[in-house]
Amino acid sequence: MSKPIVQLKGVQKTYDGENLVVKDLNLDIYEGEFLTMLGPSGSGKTTTLMMLAGFETATHGEIFLEGKPINRLAPEARNIGMVFQSYALFPHMTVAENVAFPLSVRRIRRSDIDAQVTKALAMVGLKGYNERRPAQLSGGQQQRVAVARALVFEPKLVLMDEPLSALDKQLREQMQYEIKQLHKRLGVTVVYVTHDQAEALTMSDRVAVFDAGVIQQLDTPERLYEHPDNAFVASFIGENNKLAGTVDSTDGAWCKVRLANGSQVGAKAVGAASAGSRTMLSLRPERVIIKPADGRCDITADACVKDVTYLGDHLRLRVIAFGNQEIVMKLPNASRERSVAEGDSIRIGWRAEDCHALDVPA
Repeated sequence: MSKPIVQLKGVQKTYDGENLVVKDLNLDIYEGEFLTMLGPSGSGKTTTLMMLAGFETATHGEIFLEGKPINRLAPEARNIGMVFQSYALFPHMTVAENVAFPLSVRRIRRSDIDAQVTKALAMVGLKGYNERRPAQLSGGQQQRVAVARALVFEPKLVLMDEPLSALDKQLREQMQYEIKQLHKRLGVTVVYVTHDQAEALTMSDRVAVFDAGVIQQLDTPERLYEHPDNAFVASFIGENNKLAGTVDSTDGAWCKVRLANGSQVGAKAVGAASAGSRTMLSLRPERVIIKPADGRCDITADACVKDVTYLGDHLRLRVIAFGNQEIVMKLPNASRERSVAEGDSIRIGWRAEDCHALDVPA
């Protein structure tokens, strides 16, 4: 991995002197990576981005950019590109004037400005839009102008604060792809803030999952989904079955868990403590199968189908098993089990390695 371009060391932020919005944050962001800060509202992700941009001041700790402390630098002196949620385009300026603005305040020569603006607009697919005004553009085109403005002065770091939240689903997915391709082509470091889990998984090299001012897990999208560190991450990233239980025994990386109805199931002991402690089993819906063949699953159970929802490429089943435990399943549309209906009695199962026993907060 390349060297860190950004380092946050012991960073804290409070607005009232008592409650910490960001708590003792230590984070290295590497040159050329696409890092997403993901979390619910109030988790500290946007405050962290604003401190990095210079629009908020850290209460404690130090932020470094390319090895130099920047806490006391004004936003314009940090040479960081910024894309805002609201686009923040100047309505009285043309597209070209909006994109040129960062160059103008840096006192770049007019001839150089024109060339760089042309290059930036071509980069985001807006060649020939120079003389239009923001009101004459669609939401997606306005967002492209905002991206061009953030990239026009060739910063090494670009910050994006929920830039696609105002777009419809199809356009948002298209812009996700375009921003990711720009990142790959230019090699610029991107720090991206969103509360959309699918967006974070789609676009990122690494994701920092925030909750209550703390990074709960910092990992690749695949590891976050497949190997969550705790119950919050498992619940926040993707759909997830949560089975409450008590640890019966542990054996290295594995444990036995007793569910509410008395059934015992095996699981990977990711965060489960010693025997007798409470735990939450995390099980993804697509890992649960119907009519498991002999030896295919470590855990099997009788279940009753509560409802079936057709979702195009798959069926979503809610079943009741292990007493009164609700479990969600996803069956591929091509599955031979499409005929399953509400009220059916079925057999379900999964592998122990797909079930993770996680700590439950006291």
